[in-house]
Amino acid sequence: MSKPTGQLKLGAFLYPTGHHIAAWRHPQAQADAGSNFAHYAELARIAEAAKFDLIFMADGVGTRGTDTEALSRTAIRYVAQFEPLTLLSALAAVTERVGFVATASTTYNEPYHIARKFASLDHISGGRAGWNLVTSASEDEAHNFNRDHHVAHAERYDRAEEFADVVRGLWDTWEDDAFLRDKASGIYYDPSKQHLLNHRGTHFKVRGPLNVARSPQGHPVIVQAGSSEPGKDLAARTAEVIFTAHQNIEDARAFYRDVKGRLARFGRSPEDLKIMPGIFPVIGKTESEAKEKFEQIQELIHPAVGLSLLNGMAGDVDLSKYPLDGPLPEVTETNGSKSRQKLMVDLASRENLTIRQLYLRVAGARGHWQIVGTSEQIVDQMEEWFTTGAADGFNVMPPHLPAGLTDFVEYVVPELRRRGLFRTEYEGRTLRSHLGLREPQHPARSAVAAE
Repeated sequence: MSKPTGQLKLGAFLYPTGHHIAAWRHPQAQADAGSNFAHYAELARIAEAAKFDLIFMADGVGTRGTDTEALSRTAIRYVAQFEPLTLLSALAAVTERVGFVATASTTYNEPYHIARKFASLDHISGGRAGWNLVTSASEDEAHNFNRDHHVAHAERYDRAEEFADVVRGLWDTWEDDAFLRDKASGIYYDPSKQHLLNHRGTHFKVRGPLNVARSPQGHPVIVQAGSSEPGKDLAARTAEVIFTAHQNIEDARAFYRDVKGRLARFGRSPEDLKIMPGIFPVIGKTESEAKEKFEQIQELIHPAVGLSLLNGMAGDVDLSKYPLDGPLPEVTETNGSKSRQKLMVDLASRENLTIRQLYLRVAGARGHWQIVGTSEQIVDQMEEWFTTGAADGFNVMPPHLPAGLTDFVEYVVPELRRRGLFRTEYEGRTLRSHLGLREPQHPARSAVAAE
């Protein structure tokens, strides 16, 4: 498998107050971030000034951690936040170049809605939109959509495969030059350049047409975040960026080889897919300062909140019935994120962690790569991951905001540039141009070219 060349890609993964589970309690955090547009606008400007490729937004259509009285008292931070497409549309108006990736589930949405919304965001932003395709991992989401239980894992991925095909088909409703808008003749569009989808499948019946013109990028960029076997196959067939979680370089290299090695089966090349693991950096001018910063935020974790992080990956096992300073019990298979469950169980087993030690380990990065040190130490490791076939770039997960992002921009970005690993200016104006991805041709043009 060929190794990445050129410069690495950077995403700013913006959770409202930061990625650490206790971020909202940090003295420097913007505690009302989830409903503070000015906060997000400033973060977007910081990311764009630093020439980040994209801003990444996670999302779920349910509120986690509301099942216990203890959790409600400790006020876990994600109970009120903006819907990401609405937020990113507003941020597009106060930025010019940085890309925008929003998460939207294939389990609790319909393809027409997703196709329309992301095509609209691509027009509003001038070609800077991306869709993070997920299948939903939380039982809490099911309760908001007429269900007592979450959709089974295999069924979620089967639906997601068809969902992605329908969305991409709807994005091809119109050829690039379909809209004439000729006032003299009264002809608004060329009917021969409108293509009805007429899809009939296992999960969906969608005729079309999409009532949004073909987007500036051809299609918005498709991002995928699953790392299970079905998730990797879905990504190899449909994704252009993968956001993934790895705690060490060996696992990251194996994942990189595995997924890139699957692309040829779908007529794709390694350059068609960028792999961007999450990185949770705690930065200090010295190593001791970085460790002190990390310990400061770790001390803010309430035990009930720490347990809530693990309960989702424990299947039907209630960890609150086990001693915090005892070992992790045998867990049942989850119907949520299977790849994240395996990562956590393997970590506890490999390092012989107690339940308390495990939630302390994952409270910040939640299974992603966590690194505490100076900018030079952090860049040393980022460079090794990038140059040895473990990553094409990274999704940066600041511990708390805004300071975690400004620290990265002030200390890490200049060191990356000093080593020639990151851009000093944008190469283009679209998200595809930032990431070095090809613009998809309309099928009608491909057919003509083949004749």
